Amino acid sequence: MDAAERFEHGESNAVIASELRVARRSVERWRRAWREAGVEGLRSAGPASLPKLDPSQVAALERELDMGPRAHGWEDQRWTLVRVKAVIRRRFGVTYSIHGVWDLLRRAGWSCRQPARRAVERDEDAVRGWVRETWPSGQAPRRRSTRGSSSRTRPGCR
Repeated sequence: MDAAERFEHGESNAVIASELRVARRSVERWRRAWREAGVEGLRSAGPASLPKLDPSQVAALERELDMGPRAHGWEDQRWTLVRVKAVIRRRFGVTYSIHGVWDLLRRAGWSCRQPARRAVERDEDAVRGWVRETWPSGQAPRRRSTRGSSSRTRPGCR
């Protein structure tokens, strides 16, 4: 709508594009729409396409995801975007891009690398034991600084 006021004042496309921080081609397209239909021609027509899944299908997808990856044929309990994409394709016959799957999940309240809900079968005692006993054994041992090592020879590191 700022562009419409500037068109009325006769400002050039280059000046409008610079001040509104948009491409000059966008301003040209806006000016053409403004000439043809006035300010009404600049109003948004809404999203370019309708969502591929309606709200009831998104709810059904969440129920499918709540069943876990094993229920859909995967060995482990990790949901990845590729796996969710496959479930959507199989269940609803709709193809999403990986980015589209991520947007869909984010809108539904899911987060990256962190489950939105805690696993029902989670055993807190087993997790604490694993963190205390198994995890440290997988870490590389700390290197000790020895005579002549870089940590001792750099100036200012005494």
